Amino acid sequence: MQILITLFILGVIGLIVLWGIFQFVRFIPNNRIGLVEKRWSGKGSVKSGLIALNGEAGFQPEVLRGGIHLLMPFQYKVHMAPLVTIPQGKLGYVFARDGKPLDPTQVLASNQMANEFQDVRVFLQNGGQRGPQRLILREGTYAINLVQFVVMTEERVYSLPLSREEAETIQKMAEVITERKGFRGVVIKDTDDFVGIVTVHDGPSLPQGEIIAALKGDDPDDPATYHNSFQDPDRFLLSGGMRGRQLQVLVEGTYYINRLFATVEMIPKTIIEVGYVGVVVSYTGETGADLSGKEYRHGELVERGNRGVWSTPLMPGKYAFNTYAGKVVAVPTTNIILKWIRSETGSHKLDENLSEVTLITKDAFEPSLPLSVVIHIDYQKAPLVIQRFGDIKKLVEQTLDPMVSAYFKNIGQIRTLIQLLQERSNIQHIANTEMREKFNHYNLELEEVLIGTPKSPAGDMQIETILTQLRQRQVAEEQVETYGRQEKAAVKERELREAQARAEQQQKITESELSITVLTNQGKADYNRALQQAAQIRALAEAEAERTARIGIAQAIATEEQVRAYGGPQFQVTQQVLNRFAEAIETAKVDVVPRIVVGSGGGENGSMGSNSLIEALLAMLLSDKLSAMSGDPQTTPRDPAVDSLRTQIRQTLQQSTTTPPPTPQPGQK
Repeated sequence: MQILITLFILGVIGLIVLWGIFQFVRFIPNNRIGLVEKRWSGKGSVKSGLIALNGEAGFQPEVLRGGIHLLMPFQYKVHMAPLVTIPQGKLGYVFARDGKPLDPTQVLASNQMANEFQDVRVFLQNGGQRGPQRLILREGTYAINLVQFVVMTEERVYSLPLSREEAETIQKMAEVITERKGFRGVVIKDTDDFVGIVTVHDGPSLPQGEIIAALKGDDPDDPATYHNSFQDPDRFLLSGGMRGRQLQVLVEGTYYINRLFATVEMIPKTIIEVGYVGVVVSYTGETGADLSGKEYRHGELVERGNRGVWSTPLMPGKYAFNTYAGKVVAVPTTNIILKWIRSETGSHKLDENLSEVTLITKDAFEPSLPLSVVIHIDYQKAPLVIQRFGDIKKLVEQTLDPMVSAYFKNIGQIRTLIQLLQERSNIQHIANTEMREKFNHYNLELEEVLIGTPKSPAGDMQIETILTQLRQRQVAEEQVETYGRQEKAAVKERELREAQARAEQQQKITESELSITVLTNQGKADYNRALQQAAQIRALAEAEAERTARIGIAQAIATEEQVRAYGGPQFQVTQQVLNRFAEAIETAKVDVVPRIVVGSGGGENGSMGSNSLIEALLAMLLSDKLSAMSGDPQTTPRDPAVDSLRTQIRQTLQQSTTTPPPTPQPGQK
């Protein structure tokens, strides 16, 4: 029994020793830290604050990292806590439980000199403040004393719970950060055409009358003012930054901004389209000198950056303009068509409240007159127009509408309805000239005034009746003109048909003309051929005549010589007569010696006469022959007629021998 008691006592003592040894040795895994709480100390407890910086009893500033640590049993308690991990691209917010209290104007704790959250002693000794911190944690793993600091991330809250009330406060703070999307960086894409408007929630307030904080600087070359686009809150405040909406905007990029310090609102960029300029009305800045001139008494124009209407407008493009610091009035620089027509409205919507001008004519008609006015605004004069009227819509409705309406009401009072209809072009020309000066007075350029057709009021048909009569009159005149033109058309149609008929017979006409030409050419050819044949015949005849003449002359000469030789021409004639007489007798077959001897007393059948004739002829010939033979041929006188004939024959022979033959005509052979 005693042995059992002894063994039990030894076991208890062993357990106590083992427990003591376990309490003396502390093992911390590498992925965790140990938060040391000192239970008792000879220096007593912490007088103020939470962290015991001088060895007092309480939570110690240092943490235990991974490994084995020897601590006095019963004096220290180690609270195991995880390492703080901030994922890539995300932020961690720090809340300090101990430190100097915040100033009345502070919202977040300044940690410019105490920016080391992993060393609590350094943080507190350098004046670190309690409460939510301005400095945020970026990506990485931190060994942070979770008794002094509470770290809030998107995934979890890192802390050593001390009280339920504090835990609820920390949870509400994390919800506010989540609502502001503060656990992620501010990303502005270039494709979205947005800018970030920053509102700072910490720092001194704006002076009276200021609506926006306009901090000058943020120059990387000037460390005193450079706050890296609100990513360094302490430098921002030290350089003179104040709480409230900021004039400086965020453009494309990624910004890691403490959302408890500043929130970011995304607004679209200011885009000035082609055909417009932007007149800037600035709500902030210094008061600048007036650039509008002494003659302009409708307001002041200032330089860029000053408060008021800027004298230089923004040209077409995209601008990162803070619309809380001013406004940009788009002024069209292309031609603006304003229509005084209720049923028609331009795309610019400037004339949506305009309607036809109601007139009272000289002859007491009340037509409504539709109008279109084309105006132009010089881009350099756009600030003057905005300073004078506020915007283009007010210009149209408060100035141009009453001015144009009054002008055409005056025009209508001095003209009848017929004159309004018939003299529209002249009225339009006069209106262009007279109204241009009025528009110039308002820094506008009048391009064109276009007048429509007057219309009757609802339910009034008098104007329509007049228009109907005018139309009928015009139709009658047009009919007269139409009939005249139809008459001309009929004449032209007849001419056309004649031309068509002539064209249809043109082939036959052409063939007949060609036949005439062919026959003419053939006649000419036959005529030329006949001429050639005649010439040929003439030449042959002349040649034959010449030959015959020569032969005849030769025979004549031979005969003459024979005659001379035989006793002259009488003898020759007698010889020829005898020759012919012999031929006749031979042809007639007459007997030279009569078959019947006729007596001298004559006969009944007349044979006596024939024989007597022959006998007489023979007697004459013989007597002539005897007389010719008895004469001397040398002494017988020549007959002058024979000599003359002989001379002509000789001359003809000489001319035929000396005269050349006739030259053939062209085409003759």
